[in-house]
Formats: sequence, C-alpha cells, structure tokens
Amino acid sequence: MSQIEQSVDVDVPVRTAYNQWTQFESFPEFMSGVESITQVDDTHTHWVTNIAGVEREFDAEITEQHPDERIAWRSTSGEAEHAGVVTFHRLDTEKTRVMIQIDWQPTGIAEKVGSAVNVDKHQVKKDAARFKEFIESRGGETGGWRGNVDAG
Repeated sequence: MSQIEQSVDVDVPVRTAYNQWTQFESFPEFMSGVESITQVDDTHTHWVTNIAGVEREFDAEITEQHPDERIAWRSTSGEAEHAGVVTFHRLDTEKTRVMIQIDWQPTGIAEKVGSAVNVDKHQVKKDAARFKEFIESRGGETGGWRGNVDAG
C-alpha cells in the first residue's frame, strides 16, 4: 500500500476552499490525469482517468463529509484500490491549509515502479499547487455542497 500526504496553503477562506473541493466535476481543471468525474448522487462519483497512457474507470463513495472540515472517500470499483481524506484548516480569515492523505494499492509494474520512486507523491504535490492556482485565480468557488455525511 502506498501512502501519500501533501498540504497546500491557499489564500481563500476555509469555506471557499472546502466548497470548491466538493465540486468533483471541476477536478479535471486542476488534476492531471483526470479526464472526467460524474457526480452520481450526494455520496457517489464515477471517475475516468488517463495516467501515462493507462485509462481507468472507477467508482468512489464519500464515506465522511463535514462542511469546512473534511471529506473522506474510498474506491468501490476498478483495479486500483484507494481511499483518502482531505481536511481543511483555517489559518486566518483569508488563508486555509488543505491537507491531502491518500492510501492506494499500485497494480502492474509501471505503477509499482512509479510509486517506489515517488512519482505519485510528486503528482499529488503538483495537483495541490494547481488547486491553489485554480481557486485563487477565480477569487471564489464554482459551487458548493454543504451536506453532512457521517462515518460508518
């Protein structure tokens, strides 16, 4: 199992950062390799990715969500098993730390080698920087879902 932890400080209020992160269909605008995400319902998404020429589709479920605090998920289908959590930390009224934690199981030789040399960690770092640029350049979120999903 590969574990990735990354944080980024964004110059927007915690509510803005959180609201944007709930807009899964906008992820392809700042996450490389993500071709599309379809929001199926409040807690289910369908992803299409293309990373290093390998196209994958999988479903994910939001397992816990609390406005302005955290969003946790796990994959429910597809080859690559993964789960994670994103937490939002108020640094001041206009600055938020976004913490990303992902656990995933690389499959195949290319993914295992990539994980061993930290390609996955570098990619998450770049995606976090692109999220920062995306949200700061917009000056606000594209939408937001403020629902609560309790764990378990």
